[in-house]
Amino acid sequence: MAIPESVNKTSILLESGTNELEIIEFKVADEIFGINVAKVREIMVAQKVKPMPNSHHVVEGVFKPRNEIITVINLAKYLGLPECDDSGRDIFIITHFNNLNFAFHVHTVVGIDRISWKAIKKPDKAVYGGQDGAATGIAEYENRLITILDFEKIVAEISPESSIQIEDIEKMGTRQAIEKPILIAEDSMLLSKMIIECLHQAGYQNTIKTDNGQEAWDFLQEIKASGDPIKAHVACIVSDIEMPLMDGHRLTKLVKEDPLLKTIPLVLFSSLISEEMRIKGRQLGADEQISKPEIGKLVTIIDNLTANH
Repeated sequence: MAIPESVNKTSILLESGTNELEIIEFKVADEIFGINVAKVREIMVAQKVKPMPNSHHVVEGVFKPRNEIITVINLAKYLGLPECDDSGRDIFIITHFNNLNFAFHVHTVVGIDRISWKAIKKPDKAVYGGQDGAATGIAEYENRLITILDFEKIVAEISPESSIQIEDIEKMGTRQAIEKPILIAEDSMLLSKMIIECLHQAGYQNTIKTDNGQEAWDFLQEIKASGDPIKAHVACIVSDIEMPLMDGHRLTKLVKEDPLLKTIPLVLFSSLISEEMRIKGRQLGADEQISKPEIGKLVTIIDNLTANH
């Protein structure tokens, strides 16, 4: 399928809460990978870059399209795969997430696929470094397997200052222990660990961690079946958007349409938060939406949403 010179995110955002995503399928060496279209700002032919001294070994350098300096990350180097023999056909995928822009150097762009999150499974522990590796999911599409890469983790390794900052919690000073249970839905092992550590440091010791929206939904169903008061088990839900099996938008839709669960405050905490995504989140009933690096602001939001519970 032909790929346009640029990808307009507004025109391809899917209907809210359908548990589907569109991925751009691309190749590095002979391996097939995918990235959520919602993370992609533009696709262009690879450009000449200016090397930067003392940079991370997978950073090729920077280039300046339209008066904007963008860092270029070589995915082949990061993944330990061979470079392409014919580099003249290489591609830059320009991304925007966590309020930052990066270019990922790949070898070929194949096309755009629409896939259900149910078709995306957790990667085997042996794939690209295991649970702490670069793969966030494996999608099966038309008899081929597509590795969905954890681009947030890649950027966090290369540019730690762009990821969640525990220092934001330390600035809050000493806080009392808070027993209110917080349900977390996050598929990235690295980010879920950081989120939980930050919440614990902020006093929220009672955290329930799930790997995706489906696991969070199953947990909520177990609480309903028990007959116990819902708020005794979950005072607030913090959910990523991109997750295998069930995404955060679908989880939000299910929670806010449920007569017993809809009163639980739900925060979408995602690298994808943009004005378009905010519209989707509001339509689905999310109580708050916040971009992932802002962990200090997340704690303040949880404080406010649970103040009367």
